[in-house]
Amino acid sequence: MSIASMTGFAREAGVTGAYQWAWEIKTVNGRGLEVRVRTPSGLDAIGEEARGQILKALARGQGQLNLSISKASSTPKLRVNQDVLQSLLAAIGGLALPDNVKPASLDGLLSVRGVVELDEDAVDPGQDEALAAALRSGISKLIEALKAARLKEGQALAIVLNQQLDAIAALVNEAEACPARQPDAIRARLEAQIAELLEGKSALDPARLHQEAVLIAARADIREEIDRLRAHVEAARGLLQEGGGVGRRLDFLAQEFGREANTLCAKANDVSLSRIGLELKAVIEQFREQVQNVE
Repeated sequence: MSIASMTGFAREAGVTGAYQWAWEIKTVNGRGLEVRVRTPSGLDAIGEEARGQILKALARGQGQLNLSISKASSTPKLRVNQDVLQSLLAAIGGLALPDNVKPASLDGLLSVRGVVELDEDAVDPGQDEALAAALRSGISKLIEALKAARLKEGQALAIVLNQQLDAIAALVNEAEACPARQPDAIRARLEAQIAELLEGKSALDPARLHQEAVLIAARADIREEIDRLRAHVEAARGLLQEGGGVGRRLDFLAQEFGREANTLCAKANDVSLSRIGLELKAVIEQFREQVQNVE
């Protein structure tokens, strides 16, 4: 199973009777699961039904669901209102017209308001059962398309996350192999620092110097941090392979990565190890940012 991103978009549209309709949904990352719905007047119940289906289909993310409806383009139907026309003819027939006034013509009568009407026989969208059925079918297809889009985005995201885990593992290996961690290297640095301070005025007991170097090495030992970082890398890879809703667990691991990297930097006793620790922190921060998009 692959991981899914919380980012996705889908659209499903159709024509039913006199109406053109379109569902659109956009989701982005979020701590929980929230879906807002916007529908035309009279279709609130359909919108809430769609919202419930989306909440069941997804685990995390913030979504905006929109439904747009318009009249389908068609040739308008004209109807002559016979009652109005007959009443008008009867009224005109009873008039005594002056010699200089011509009788009413047909085009003149048809131009009178109310004689010719547009025949609008479309049912209100909120009462159209065929439209409601089409919208319900459309939301099911919309959800499947959204899930497919989020999975596709998740596949690309998994590649990036695995690359970042590889980089973290490589830096951990580099830190482990760093020569500056060895007691002999610490002793040499300590000797050089003391010699610089004393400027050759006196010599130190080699045994005591060795003891101090061992103590500094013990305090600066990063063995535990290296082991924990490697364990976190393996755990993160396991979650990516497991797939599904693992975003929260990956986010927790990203925080643990950061803690171990901070401790490693604090214990660093050499510029070379500090550099590795800073690079490690930079990669971990990139990993954490990408994990924010995982469902």
